[in-house]
Amino acid sequence: MSVTWFECKVKYRKTHETGEQKMTSETYLLDAVSFTEAEARINEEMATLTSEEFQIMNIKVANFAEVHPFENSDRWFKSKVALVAIDEESGKERKTNIYLLVQANDVKEAYDNTITAMKGTMGDYTVPSITESPIMDVFPYFSGEEGEEIPERFQVKDEATSEDEEILVEEE
Repeated sequence: MSVTWFECKVKYRKTHETGEQKMTSETYLLDAVSFTEAEARINEEMATLTSEEFQIMNIKVANFAEVHPFENSDRWFKSKVALVAIDEESGKERKTNIYLLVQANDVKEAYDNTITAMKGTMGDYTVPSITESPIMDVFPYFSGEEGEEIPERFQVKDEATSEDEEILVEEE
């Protein structure tokens, strides 16, 4: 089953570190089966995030193929990945773009995390661009039932796995 991601822009009064309150618009990402469910879910999520009134300004379908959270990262980056395929009839190289949302602290780390997310890809690919996303947080869908297993696509990945550490030891 494919996941449909929705970008939800929400406007609310936010209290800053200085104690000053300002109207702020922030973008959040969540998965849902319809716009109606996306609206209901962003209402629930915002109710837990703020006690202030908020207004949903926009909901749109996001074009992310995959979302990859990483531990110890606080920003989200949009990685454009060009999948390279050879057209069998003409023999020409064809590129298909997909977009990943990757969590990182800076652009270099976002590139490294994109490469980590693409491990195991059978075909060739390039990463033509990485840009910081306005998305503040991602709310994946869980039913909330006790004992429910978190889908693999939402599990936070460590930046270095034991397999990576083995490779580093062998190279030294």
